[in-house]
Amino acid sequence: MMEEIYRQKAKELVAQMTLAEKIAQMRYDAPAIEQLGIPAYNWWNECLHGVARSGNATVFPQVIAMAASFDPDLLQETAAAISDEARAKYNEYRQFGDTGIYQGLTMWSPNINIFRDPRWGRGHETYGEDPHLTGRMGTAFVRGLQGDDPCYRKVDATLKHYAVHSGPEAKRHGFDAQVSRQDLYGTYLRAFRYCIENADPSAVMGAYNRVNGEPCCASKTLLQDILTGEFGFDGYVVSDCGAICDINKHHQVTANEAESAALAVNNGCQLNCGDAYKWLKTAVALNLVGEDAITAAVEKLFAARLRLGMFANDCIYDQIPYSVVDCDRHRELNLRMARESLVLLKNNGILPLRGDQTIAVIGPNADDRSVLLGNYNGTPSHCTTILEGIQDGTSARVRYARGCDIFSGEIHPWAEHPLREAVLAARSADVAVMVMGLNPLMEGEEGDAYNGAMSGDRVDIDLPAPQRTLFAAIAATGKPIVFINVSGSCVSLTEQDAACAAIVQCFYPGAEGGRALADVLFGRANPCGKLPVTFYRSTADLPPFEDYAMTNRTYRYFQGQPLYPFGYGLSYTRFKTGPLTLLPAQGACDVLTVSIPVRNTGDRPGCEVVQLYLKTREPDRSGRQPGRTLIAFAKVSLQPGETKTVQLSCRLSDLPEDCLPYGRRPDPADLALFGEL
Repeated sequence: MMEEIYRQKAKELVAQMTLAEKIAQMRYDAPAIEQLGIPAYNWWNECLHGVARSGNATVFPQVIAMAASFDPDLLQETAAAISDEARAKYNEYRQFGDTGIYQGLTMWSPNINIFRDPRWGRGHETYGEDPHLTGRMGTAFVRGLQGDDPCYRKVDATLKHYAVHSGPEAKRHGFDAQVSRQDLYGTYLRAFRYCIENADPSAVMGAYNRVNGEPCCASKTLLQDILTGEFGFDGYVVSDCGAICDINKHHQVTANEAESAALAVNNGCQLNCGDAYKWLKTAVALNLVGEDAITAAVEKLFAARLRLGMFANDCIYDQIPYSVVDCDRHRELNLRMARESLVLLKNNGILPLRGDQTIAVIGPNADDRSVLLGNYNGTPSHCTTILEGIQDGTSARVRYARGCDIFSGEIHPWAEHPLREAVLAARSADVAVMVMGLNPLMEGEEGDAYNGAMSGDRVDIDLPAPQRTLFAAIAATGKPIVFINVSGSCVSLTEQDAACAAIVQCFYPGAEGGRALADVLFGRANPCGKLPVTFYRSTADLPPFEDYAMTNRTYRYFQGQPLYPFGYGLSYTRFKTGPLTLLPAQGACDVLTVSIPVRNTGDRPGCEVVQLYLKTREPDRSGRQPGRTLIAFAKVSLQPGETKTVQLSCRLSDLPEDCLPYGRRPDPADLALFGEL
């Protein structure tokens, strides 16, 4: 009912605009139309893991870290807190008469691309390598952002980057991703479809690249045939920034900006981040696009603004006060999410640490705030580095040594030589906590990272050379090592797995990351995170980076033996899961349901993520058929000795064609829990 009202109001409003005014409203920096009472509005805002680039905000763990929680309910609560802050900021900013960049309600988040290769610099913005996990977590995030009011949306969520987009960053403006139908539907589009069907996102952002020859922001196949036609998406499409100009400048599909703009509009891209749409007046004059297509696009955009309550005086979200920004409640939620994002990869019993030990904290990431914040981040009023968290979290003696630069091995004769200081610290301690890995300067978006030739991507998955030297020196002291790998992606930890007493994967953990890690290290919290990506043994395990075929990629198709598999993560307690029971189908129902008992057999409270996989009994040798596919999961909290029965369900229609067992309904032999794989 309300949707029809918004569409009719938008139609009436747009009917009063000239062609030039309509075209101007299709740019992200839309100007005011004073005679119609329309203020200037900038559509560009970001909230990947907190309101970004707009001053003070709660900075939650990076997306890949939140994916490790395997907790959609917690993520939805987190997204609701983020959108509260976004709305509160907008409520204040609009008092200036308009809203500029990073001040509006149209959020260009979440990033639900599939993290197909750990060398991709932007992979830490995603929910990992699995389409089902990505779909579930993306749906939770969208629901949390947009709110549940029947009349208005709190903010607009935008699924990006549509589609088949995961590097190379240096070539993204002209790259043509070649994919088979199996990989397109079975991997790259599954999360988009799931989120559209289950969360009703307001917008989709087109990617820079081409897919099978068609530019994503002007692709008839992707936008008309699939997004609108097959997936039933009824929102608006926005281009990535500058992507429309790329169509002629780099893809060379069209001759000029007017042709590029017309091609994009005709195929369903209503909003342009960039300036290509200023050529639409020329395109109309040349009969490349009709004014009716422009009118329809602008009507979609104004229906969205009306749905956000921008022209109303009864929107409940206008009452959200500025005091929610970076408030105590959000900081505690942030701490909870950070704890649940930590993944214990190895523990010989050294963890939790005791309070009577002398601890040497060593490594370039120990006291670095940038590794807390990731990218696309806001500015927290307070943050706790890993070193500070450890120092504040124990009465034990703590020594600190940086040990080395994070990636540069060059040391001038007159400069500090931190390696020797690190060796001395380790020798004087009972245990060395080595905090190493990567930082957001080493893996990021085009132009963000130091490694200019790769433009944010990585050449390999090795630890940087200075850190390998530091690790060897500390290992030679013979002191037990607790290795904390801080990164947004897989790092080869083969040497550390062999030599260290314990290993914790700490994805960029947000402003409260230091507190969260200390809680886990000292046993105040029980680790429960699971890997949302495969940790490979070496770069040699990976196919060529620019090859988008899924053969030998991700846990679903990888033919080798990973160091730590997708879905893996230890606890300080023990769980006994299963056996599973396949419940009878209800008539011709599309839903498959299993019942699984889970028992905490240890002596600590803890959470377990029950993961249900569909096995393919006879994968072909080419790897074109997945060996297993995650189809459902649930997180369960258990006291020592407690047993709970978990029911997991999935719709068979949600599954990719290549993982269904010979086109029939799965039986118990086709199903497995994580521990049975």
